[in-house]
Amino acid sequence: LIAVGFNEGGQREIIGFHLADSESETSWSEFFQSLKSRGLKEPRLITSDNHAGLVAAVRRHFQGSSWQGCQTHFSRNLLDKAPKSLQPALKEDLRQIYEATDEESARAAKQRIIQQYEAAAPKAMDFLDQAFDDITAVLSLPLNIRKRLRTTNGVERLNQEIRRRERVIRIFPNELSAIRLMGALLIEHDEKWSSGRIYLNLDIYHQVSSSSSSSEQQAA
Repeated sequence: LIAVGFNEGGQREIIGFHLADSESETSWSEFFQSLKSRGLKEPRLITSDNHAGLVAAVRRHFQGSSWQGCQTHFSRNLLDKAPKSLQPALKEDLRQIYEATDEESARAAKQRIIQQYEAAAPKAMDFLDQAFDDITAVLSLPLNIRKRLRTTNGVERLNQEIRRRERVIRIFPNELSAIRLMGALLIEHDEKWSSGRIYLNLDIYHQVSSSSSSSEQQAA
């Protein structure tokens, strides 16, 4: 299990990793508890796939955080519930929701899609209606940073690289050897990120957050 975050300067960081036999709620809870014990505060937004154990652990340990369901995973799951003949067009139409500039536009796009496909793909449209709020949580953030926060594509690429390096070894003699390899690989990536270009420009985000805090203080 791997957690990636962003610091105040907009650089990506490896927050931590945890070896587990499965992605159960218990495994994720242990991981999140270890991160919190090391000083992790409530993130503004947590993006992940919709694995039941992971989502349950997020809601349990980070009750003040918004949860953004990965739009890539969501599209895949939704298309599986629709007839194959409709999948290419439906996949393209979902972009109207993902690229909406505000919640009102996203909801309008959702309604258009449901009206268009409900008769031919009722299960897919019910799935869309129920998941809408979770897949559009990122709309609460400034437009310029949404694209990189609405999916887990970056973490997936990191996981693929870790697995590729793991396959070279095939079998680890013990848990400690696996931890050493994963730790070394993740440190390597973390160092590249910290010395590379800024991943997210958070200037607007900080301005909005500062303005909101000032307004709340004045209201109090």
